Amino acid sequence: MRKTGEGWDFFPRNSTLYKVTANGREVSQPVIFHQAIVRLKSRPRGFHLVTGEILAAIPEVAKVRVGILHLLLQHTSASLFLNENADPDVRRDFEHWSKQAVPDGAGYLVHRLEGPDDMPAHLKSSIFGTSQSIPIGEGRLLLGTWQGVYLGEHRDNGGSRTVVATLWGKE
Repeated sequence: MRKTGEGWDFFPRNSTLYKVTANGREVSQPVIFHQAIVRLKSRPRGFHLVTGEILAAIPEVAKVRVGILHLLLQHTSASLFLNENADPDVRRDFEHWSKQAVPDGAGYLVHRLEGPDDMPAHLKSSIFGTSQSIPIGEGRLLLGTWQGVYLGEHRDNGGSRTVVATLWGKE
């Protein structure tokens, strides 16, 4: 394993993870493993498309012919999920719904050590989720036509958020 910039390569580019037999000969199948820490910029409370910001931080995706990109948001008061990327009303509706479903300062919530928006943020993080595995084909994410990667910022002052991006696949 070696450090490369912001990430780690688990196998050198010319390594072979496995071999297959073709016509009685062994043929190497090079596999890329790369991991990077992506620091997303601070955003206000709400739902934000971050597909471009994540891809800009891991250009290695363009080298993968077939593979998977796994994303893990390392926070318990924000979320990372896939949804529509075209109409900004979708983002507003997510925020309106989540405020009504789990309101800040709700009397039934016990955990209040970090403010009235903390426990609702933990619940929203669990509802929306914090990780995604996205297939890659011919150097691009194989998202649906209208899909994008969302960051749900559930705190008033959440700050920057960190995503672990783990890429594996074949060149």
